[in-house]
Amino acid sequence: MKPSKTEYRGGEALRFSTRALELVVTTAVGPRIVSLRSTGGKKKNLFIELPNDGSRLLGYDLRGGHRLWHSPEHPVRTYQTDDSPLEVKSLKNGVALTQPAEEKTGIQKSMTVEFIGQRTVKVTHALTNRGLWTVECAPWGVTMLDGGGYGVIPLLPKGSHEDGDLLPNYSLVPWSYTDLSLSLWEINRDFLGINVPEVKIPQKLGITNYPGWTAYWNQGTTFVKQAPVIKGANYPDLGSCFEVFTNGTLCEFESLGVLTKLEPGKTVKHVEHWTVIDGLPKPNSAANFAKLQAAVKPWLAKL
Repeated sequence: MKPSKTEYRGGEALRFSTRALELVVTTAVGPRIVSLRSTGGKKKNLFIELPNDGSRLLGYDLRGGHRLWHSPEHPVRTYQTDDSPLEVKSLKNGVALTQPAEEKTGIQKSMTVEFIGQRTVKVTHALTNRGLWTVECAPWGVTMLDGGGYGVIPLLPKGSHEDGDLLPNYSLVPWSYTDLSLSLWEINRDFLGINVPEVKIPQKLGITNYPGWTAYWNQGTTFVKQAPVIKGANYPDLGSCFEVFTNGTLCEFESLGVLTKLEPGKTVKHVEHWTVIDGLPKPNSAANFAKLQAAVKPWLAKL
């Protein structure tokens, strides 16, 4: 697959296209995936593009799109800038992008983006310790989705007390500013809904165990994100393997890798798979969520 050259905010970028999807990655900064569009539907960018007004969060330019951080979040370690040109390596069906090692942490981030067929994107996140000391961290894949949509976190299948299911199998992890009484949180039997237009103040929630996929519906197009959940592994943020953040303008779907004591010279990886489905109804009811599950099931079976 040969990409075409394009630009993003005046810097070099690459565009990849299949019959079903179009994706843009930056090469002048990042690594960052700044655009994902379905070739059907409304063909809008599913990822938010934040204003290029020079504003930064703790020195970090969020830009928009999908990024790689290392967790747990820290005001210095996490917010190291990614403003430098990348090492770019062409792959048969994608590209590998590597940034210079962060000066203050010694951590080097890289992201490999590969198409599997027409509709699946495999994103491999990697953190390599180029420093002199062991660093405890986890890869953190953050997808910044455009606001106005509806997110779902599927819950694990229900058990039965009568059949001996006596122990808990997941926890919800709220942040200090999370208010579960707000109308944006829609708790259903089989899924947790996130009604983004209802958000007035920043909210965040983690989950410690789930079926390994999430979905975000926006104007008839659904973005699906899959990441493995490793049983018994140690995850950051009180065991969270997936987190959602929203402030109404955007909705971040964040999958996390295993918390690792990363020794000098070692690398830890975390893989996500993405797909985009057009034409599904808003999954804010049991019936519509069942339609989403039915559409996602055959895709998951191929991964």
